[in-house]
Amino acid sequence: MEIKIGTQLELEPTYTERVEKFRCKVVEQKDNIIYIDYPTNVVTKKTAFLIDGSEFRASFRTDDKESFAFITEVTGRKAGNIPMIMLHCPKAEDFIKIQRREYVRVETPVDVAIQFKDYKYQLVTADISAGGLAVGLRGAIAFQDGDEVKLTIVLPFANGDVKYVITDATVVRISENENDNDNKKIATIQLTDTDDVDKQHIVRFCFERQLVNRRKETNPFDA
Repeated sequence: MEIKIGTQLELEPTYTERVEKFRCKVVEQKDNIIYIDYPTNVVTKKTAFLIDGSEFRASFRTDDKESFAFITEVTGRKAGNIPMIMLHCPKAEDFIKIQRREYVRVETPVDVAIQFKDYKYQLVTADISAGGLAVGLRGAIAFQDGDEVKLTIVLPFANGDVKYVITDATVVRISENENDNDNKKIATIQLTDTDDVDKQHIVRFCFERQLVNRRKETNPFDA
């Protein structure tokens, strides 16, 4: 995918316990390499010196006001009138269009433990986003609409890393599940006290799963 010269990129590290964002501009692009100027930290406004091999989630907006994101990594540097950093540019099918809604919801199974008072349930999500999730319910459950619960969400990443997100949440609605005979009811749950680092983990996880789903749609016989 060709990215217009002068386009502003926003970079977020994918593997870090800190929430950081950097901004830079595309200086040129050749084949599968994007050349950017040295980025600045959005908060501190200081120049960032990115390490070769470090991985980022890059996002940008087109002239048509559409937003896209992709996973990239630093591949080197190039000297010149403007010192540049080289980023890997993936194939067009690996770009994800960012939805206008704040958090993208992805249909994917994730193990989640729900604790309500003295009750604890081991369940699986039907979908998840950084703002909430839906879980299929098996058998009788003690919580109802409006109840406060505590969640432990297990996020397995493509590189083998596993993150555990522990957060408070509110049961928004319990309804009939017409799509699953085993889980006859489904609970929609809103996350209410998730810190920024854990939100970043969920956003990164959802992006990875979006990418996997996109590849399956593009190459169904490779799934």
